[in-house]
Amino acid sequence: MAQEVNDANFEEIVLQSDKPVLVDFWAEWCGPCRMVAPVVEELSQDYAGKLLVTKVDVDSNPETAMKFGIRNIPTILFFKGGEIVDKHVGAAPKSALATKVDALL
Repeated sequence: MAQEVNDANFEEIVLQSDKPVLVDFWAEWCGPCRMVAPVVEELSQDYAGKLLVTKVDVDSNPETAMKFGIRNIPTILFFKGGEIVDKHVGAAPKSALATKVDALL
């Protein structure tokens, strides 16, 4: 299951992770975010142990969203070694996101 992260623990959980990390920036009111949520959950199960899958609610965590320039949601950022290595904005099919994850591993 995707792990909720927030302004307080983002650096510790995401930036200091020894695994690649997928971060889903979303909000409760966002229709496309609700469409991509099941895909993100499937990826967290498919890549368990290899990939850390996290979610950031942009309404509750504006500092993190601002820090990474999140203007549209859903935005999915891919981190490796504490650095952003890929990005996807908008809803996406599982195959598109899985291809980006495979490139990280």
